[in-house]
Amino acid sequence: MNIRPLSGALGAEITGIDVRAMGNAEFAAIRDTFHDRSVIVIRDQELSGDDHVAFARRWGDININRFFKPTDTHPEIATVLKEADQKLNVGGDWHTDHSYDQAPALGSILYAIETPPAGGDTLFCSMTAAYESLSDGMKATLRSLKARHSSRHAFGATQTGTEAHKDGRLGNEAAAKQDAVHPVVIAHPETGRPALYVNADFTLGFEGWTDEESQPLLRQIEAHATLSEYTCRVNWAPGTLTMWDNRAVMHKAINDYQGYRRLMHRITINGCELAAFE
Repeated sequence: MNIRPLSGALGAEITGIDVRAMGNAEFAAIRDTFHDRSVIVIRDQELSGDDHVAFARRWGDININRFFKPTDTHPEIATVLKEADQKLNVGGDWHTDHSYDQAPALGSILYAIETPPAGGDTLFCSMTAAYESLSDGMKATLRSLKARHSSRHAFGATQTGTEAHKDGRLGNEAAAKQDAVHPVVIAHPETGRPALYVNADFTLGFEGWTDEESQPLLRQIEAHATLSEYTCRVNWAPGTLTMWDNRAVMHKAINDYQGYRRLMHRITINGCELAAFE
């Protein structure tokens, strides 16, 4: 098994391992890399649905996705699909999966089934590196704040007219009832490291502030966190398995492959409630 960093801030590519046959020592090395680098990319896998589920269960309990269409055989596996004739992708803005839950997701595990000949990459940014590079004054300000997150505006009734809802990629809008308040700067549950915890898709605003008042600072945080020095880029091929830590990164899917199909299978792992970094 070989491990190499993807960028200075985050990410690691792992080769020379078959996750279907790895032992406890190999899994421990992968887990340590995940906690250290926040994004792991494991190449050249040949996973059935059962294999994908088995790998996910080594990390924790599986979250059954409320809004994405599941595969025909495994309710634990969500389908992330853009057909060749569809214009908009899902997840095209910077976001953090399940931040609207009271106990947000530990991580997401995305497996590539079909990819375009070029494009369709995923960008990740380190919310720890972004926090650590802030001034002491900004750090103190953000540590004093909590933020309001919700699924209602992203997956609820207001989205029924969007392309992704009309073509069946997203649905079940009646289930979009999740609201949560989290610290703006969290302590990572495993490492204890600080990380910014707001995102464009699901964060409405700061507790005690209006949404309008919140937007300038939220945009400033996103612009800072997504600077190139805090990011890495994952390019996909069939058989690529990528897992990211939702407590430590944001991500976005690049929509630059018009006319081609992109099919991914995703499993999300349940996490825990998040504590503030003191």
